[in-house]
Amino acid sequence: MPAIFSRTLDAQARQVVLGVVVAVGLFVVGWYYYALPSYTRVGYTPEQPVPFSHELHVGQLGMDCAYCHQAVFESPVASVPTSQTCMNCHNPKKANVKGNSPLLAPVRSSYDTGRPVEWKRVHKLPEYAYFNHSLHVNKGVSCVSCHGQVNEMKVVTHDKLLTMGWCLKCHNDPHEHLRPVNEVTNLTWKPPGGKSASEVGTEIEKDLRVKAPMNCQACHR
Repeated sequence: MPAIFSRTLDAQARQVVLGVVVAVGLFVVGWYYYALPSYTRVGYTPEQPVPFSHELHVGQLGMDCAYCHQAVFESPVASVPTSQTCMNCHNPKKANVKGNSPLLAPVRSSYDTGRPVEWKRVHKLPEYAYFNHSLHVNKGVSCVSCHGQVNEMKVVTHDKLLTMGWCLKCHNDPHEHLRPVNEVTNLTWKPPGGKSASEVGTEIEKDLRVKAPMNCQACHR
């Protein structure tokens, strides 16, 4: 009985079927991996070497985010505070706040030796994604938009998805996430004069000429 398909056509058909199976498998594995909280890190709350409470320092004492994260308005990366910054308030030689607390031993050791405190990173984007902190805050994007109400956190937790879809949703319609630049580190800011956040954001989007890119090259360089 003669073959229905030629050997060449049969080989091509097998390759197509194999390609489809592999593609579907990769899609399922990729979706399963990247959609899980273990990848997006939402809820990730590592125990730090020093129990620093943002709820106390920011929420109760009113410290500004930029006092510790000093480079956030100028640098692509929000800097982690040095031990010198901590010792401005907690230096035992100056009889400052809780200078001899055993909980601050890693900070004192860092200050004396020059070795940084081994803080555990909470927020981390994939290596293939580019994000510039200074660009966003200077366009009116507040800390809370990406990090949540840090002023209410005793221990910093990963609060937002920070996925590509999450970022693109904001880029596509950013006005609701915008506020005056001098208020971006004010985590309890509310729109003044009875205006809505959307109204204020629309004005800022126009005044600062916010044009959030939607092309791939903006974040994948």
